[in-house]
Parts: sequence; C-alpha cells; structure tokens
Amino acid sequence: MKITIHGVVQGVGFRPTVHRIATRMGLNGYVQNNGSNVVIEIDGDPSEFLSHLMSELPPLAKLDDISVDEGTMDEEIKKGGFRIIESGQGEKGVAIPNDHSICDNCIKEMFDPKDRRYLYPFTNCTDCGARFTIIDDLPYDREKTSMRSFQMCDECRKEYEDPTDRRFHHQTISCKVCGPSYYVLDKNGAPIEGDPATLFAQALSEGKVGIIKSWGGMHICSSLDNLRHLREWYRRKEKPFAIMVRDLDAVFRYSRPTKKEIELLTSGHRPIVLVEKVRNALTELVSPGLGNIGIFLPYTEMQHILFSKLRFDALVMTSANVPGEPMVLTDKGALALGADVYLMHNREIFNRCDDSVVRTYGDRTFFIRRSRGHVPFNISFPLKGTAIGLGAQENIVGSLAFKGRLHCTQYIGDSSSAGVLEYLEGAIGHLRNMLGAEKIDAIGIDLHPGYSTRRLGMRLSSETGARVVEVQHHWAHGLALMLDNGLDDLVTIAIDGTGYGTDGKAWGGEVLDCSPTGFERVGHLQEVPLLGGEKAVYDIRRLVFAIESLLGRDGSHFSGKDAELFMKMLPRSTTSTSLGRLMDAVSCALGVCMYRSYDGEPAMKLEPLLATGKVDRSLRPMREGDVIRSVEMFSYILDRKGTREDVAATFIHAVLEGLVDIAAERAKEKGAKVIGVTGGVSYNSTVARWLEEMATDRGLSTVFPKDLPNGDGCISAGQCLAALAYVR
Repeated sequence: MKITIHGVVQGVGFRPTVHRIATRMGLNGYVQNNGSNVVIEIDGDPSEFLSHLMSELPPLAKLDDISVDEGTMDEEIKKGGFRIIESGQGEKGVAIPNDHSICDNCIKEMFDPKDRRYLYPFTNCTDCGARFTIIDDLPYDREKTSMRSFQMCDECRKEYEDPTDRRFHHQTISCKVCGPSYYVLDKNGAPIEGDPATLFAQALSEGKVGIIKSWGGMHICSSLDNLRHLREWYRRKEKPFAIMVRDLDAVFRYSRPTKKEIELLTSGHRPIVLVEKVRNALTELVSPGLGNIGIFLPYTEMQHILFSKLRFDALVMTSANVPGEPMVLTDKGALALGADVYLMHNREIFNRCDDSVVRTYGDRTFFIRRSRGHVPFNISFPLKGTAIGLGAQENIVGSLAFKGRLHCTQYIGDSSSAGVLEYLEGAIGHLRNMLGAEKIDAIGIDLHPGYSTRRLGMRLSSETGARVVEVQHHWAHGLALMLDNGLDDLVTIAIDGTGYGTDGKAWGGEVLDCSPTGFERVGHLQEVPLLGGEKAVYDIRRLVFAIESLLGRDGSHFSGKDAELFMKMLPRSTTSTSLGRLMDAVSCALGVCMYRSYDGEPAMKLEPLLATGKVDRSLRPMREGDVIRSVEMFSYILDRKGTREDVAATFIHAVLEGLVDIAAERAKEKGAKVIGVTGGVSYNSTVARWLEEMATDRGLSTVFPKDLPNGDGCISAGQCLAALAYVR
C-alpha cells in the first residue's frame, strides 16, 4: 500500500514520526522524501496507520493532501522491516517549513551544564530552529541546506541514526564539536578572543552599538540606556524601534498586552507585536509620540544565551541595513555600517528574512510585515495559469500564482534601490525554482509610470514571453482582499497614503466595486492639491495650506515667504484623494506632527488622539454625488471647537461614515451583504472599529485582510489575479 502526502512534511520530523509508528505497529516498508512530498509504503492497514499518524503529527507538520494507492509490495521490501530511505527527485512544490523559535526542550538542554550542548548557540531539533532561511533546494536534506558545510561528528551521527532519539534523522543536527560557531569582531573587523556571547554582552553593557547575525539576517542592537546615542549614530531621530525583551515578565514592564497579543508574542512564530506601551521616559524614547511599542521575545538560541549574560531585560533590535537597502548578510556588509562590535557566525544565510510585524484588532491579526516565521505561505487561488505580481514601490512582497495556489515571498522592502529589486527578483526566482514554475503566462505591474517594479516587470516579460498587465493600485488591494476571504467580487473601501489612479492622479480614499476582470470607482474623497508633489508628503504644512486656500482662508499663520511660494504652486499641483494624506493634514493642523520623517508618522501620531477622543455625531458627512466633500468638512478641524482629541475623532469619524454610506448604497444595489476594508489606514484599530460598527448599523458584515497584509504587501497578490483574469 503506497501513501503519498503533500504539505509541510519535510524538515519537521515527519519521516522519523512515520518510522516510529510503523515500527511500533510491526510494519514493513519505507518512508521517503520525494521532491516536495513524502511517499510511504507499508504492508498493513492504511486506515489504522493514518489514524495513528494524524494523532501524533509533529508540531510543525501540516498536511494538505493524502492519497492512498493499492498495490503489491516488493518481496524484498517486505523482509526488510521499516526504513527511512534516500530521498528521490519527485515533483517540485513549496513544502518548506517556516523558521520556528527554539523550543523549550532545546532551551533546557542549552542551559544544563551537564548537557553536551550547554550554551551551544545552534541547538535545535525536529520541532524548532531555522528552516526557510537556510534551505537552498528540495528535497529537505542536509546537503540542500547551509548545514552542508558542517560534517556530523560521531556523537551527532549516533543521535541521527537512533530511532529513539528526538533528533533521529534531524537534518541540521550539530554540536560544539562539528557545527557552526559564533565569533566577535571589533569595529575594524579584527577578531576578539574569548567567549563570544560574554564579550558581546559586555560591550552592550558598556554602551556600545552592536550588530548580531541571526537566522535570516542581522540586527543592530543596543541597550535601552544607549538609545539617544543609537538614534544619533543611526540618524533615526523619530522613527520607532522595536525592542526584544528577556521574557513575558519584561513584556509587562514595557507594555500592556491583551490576551491575543500574549498569544502572538509567545507563539513559535515570534513576530514583533505592536502593543499599547507603558508610558514613561524610556518607552517614549523607543517610540516617540506613539501609543504603542513594537515588542518581541527571543527566538534564536544565541538571543536566549545573550540575555542570560545581560543584567538588563530589553534590547533595541532593528534590521541591520543601509536605509533603503536590504539587510546585510555578510561580515563585509555589516562592517560597512560602522558599529562598535559584531557578533557573527559562519553559517551561510540562503534566504534573507526580516522579522514579521503584526498588530491586533479584537481577535484579528493584521500583518504589517509577513516575513520570518510566517513564510513561505500560500492561499487558494481561483484561476488556472501562472502569474507573477511585483507589487508597488514600498513595502514590497512578490507573489506567484501557480497550480491553484498563490505563493508569496518574504517581505522585500522599498524598491527605490537596485539592491531591493535584485532581492525581489531573487526571491521570486527561488519560489519558481521550488515550485518548478518555468512558464509564466502573465506579469502584473502597477500603473505608476515611475515605479521601478514596473521596469522589472517589463524586463522579465522580455525574458519569459509573459504578457504584462497593468493593475490599478487600489483595485489590486480589493482583489487581494477577495482572495484572502474567498470572494468572487466585493465592494471595497480602500484607504491608504497613495496609489496611482486611472486618471493619473493620486488616489487613497476610495470605494471600489471590484471583480477579477475590472472595477468601478463608486466614490472617493475630495481632491486636495499636493503642493510641490512629493514634497507635500513630507512638509505637511503644504497640505493644510492647500485646504485652507480651497476654503478661502487667508493662511495668515504661514510666513509671507512660504505663503507666496505655496500660492504659486496651487494651480499646477497634482491632487490626491488619499485618506492618509487627509489624516496627515489633521495631524499638522492640530499641532501633532508638521513634518514627516518616516512613513506614516503624522497619521500614526494622530492615532492616540482618535483612540481617546469623543465623537460629536452632529458633524455629518457632506457629499456631492459620489464625492465626499472632505475639504469643506475640514473647517471643523480649523475652527477647533473642543479638545484636539475630540475634534480629530469627530472629523475622521464623519469622513469614514461618508465612505461607508457610499459602499452600503452600492452593496444594496447589488444585493450584497458584505463590504471590505483594506489599505494601510485600516491598520489603525480605531478606524477599523468605526468602519465595522458603521457597516453593522447598515446591516452589513465587514471583511478585513487575514493572511495577507492590509498595506502594500498585498498588492502583488491582487496583481496576479487581475493579470490571469486578463489573459485567460
């Protein structure tokens, strides 16, 4: 009897589990990695065997499909007991497990002075450790990972071959004798003799800035006491940092997590979780002006060892990269950043992978960045054919639609640099190789003529012969939301900072009626001039001046020089319907944030005001047909009759109500019972709550993103759907 199983069944202790069950049942046969699947042949009852297998699955295994074929077993196999045999080269397909934080059993071993892996920073087992970040190809065998450079010692070989050992057939098994190792370099790249973890901890305690190599990249790290110096050194005046804390007790010292947030923090994925912060001078330095803090727990072996050497319970941990470039992977790249000390190791990173970032809304989890611990992943895809989606310009994730599944890369970054584009192309290439996706039918790109991802799409088209399909940004948002929720069409509220519209203007406060073959722009916010184009995104005063000018206000609080310059720009400026830009203007007008130093800063600093403000429901949405007259409504902000919190909450609530009114009217026309909400502004939990409550009041349910990000990390998924629908 031959059983073929597809899913995450390689690199997770699946074959050893099969071996243990079959041996216990007295069965003859074998288990084999075969391309992307596992093949099992037994001479007994498959129902009983599978029943045991399902009840004893390894923690990291995930079964997608099981097929059973009757047949006659070779007589030689019948005589041989049950074995794990050499891997075969079967059909390709993504079946790579995610990286998983070090498990409790391995932590216990690491801190047991009597254990041979005492304080060994590459201790892992079939239930934990690096997977995706160290694999080069399938099937998942040691020689296909970066562990191929390290030959097992005799002791590790004994464990590997012992069916009773928990590292039986564990492909990345190693120890101090035979495995990778850490070392410390000074600021000039010279090695420092001594215990690496102790040396690095001492340097951090002395106020030095360090860089530490992890599983899928490197982190710049520093003590919290050294934050002011770190901000000066890294030229990061206001942008929030994430902090890694020793344990759950430390989480509560710096934040106020909900039950759902604790669940995420302690999960094997170990993402950075945005949590309400405990307000004090230290947390304010970590995330200036914000109501939350990005916090996560140790997930690698070395991170646990490092905290055991430190007297403090928190470290700033941020990706080690030149701003705008991908994370560095090599000693040379790290040294170029100019830190004081480096904790490096000699195991190669095959797949760069930033930390995942999530936040919660009730029981929902919103992915801000889906990456380490949460990739690879795939969701159902309704169309046949193969397509690539390249995303927009910022927060890029690549996607590949193939054989009824949508596969997404890890978080890539902002594509303004050649290095990020190379990273994107390489990540998609890795997916294609794993899947065996050779022929590409279509490539989805953004409408914006200046995006570098567009140029990449054109080049890939010339190389593959694939059809290039232009996909409007917010339509792609809506399509991704449909994919994420298994819907065929959807009235979608798409709210974000910007997206190139079909009229050549900047959109971002939209109600769209979406299907895979097209969309209708049902409604939107009023246009606001962007004085100086992109400059208005950073100098928020320009947005306020433009709005005041449209309202006939004199702008007397602007300097004469600025007012004269801005007035000259008005007639020739492009316009935006973006809710993100409108919220920036509110932030500036209320004195919260006048200049943007990082993506989303003005709106993010406005968020605490919205969360605590009291809504005056006497302010109603103003509409003219399909346009919400948000500029006229802005007079409420400028007149400021109340506290900043109440004024901000009242205005944004009224604008959102206008969007929901338009969406509800279209849903009613179609007989639909559900509307969708997506885009970067929907990460704001107050905005999400208000929108859902408004929809409920109108007899509608609301869908939000689930597995795909709300922000531009979902764009490539929507592009794949539109591209294949077009060429079908």
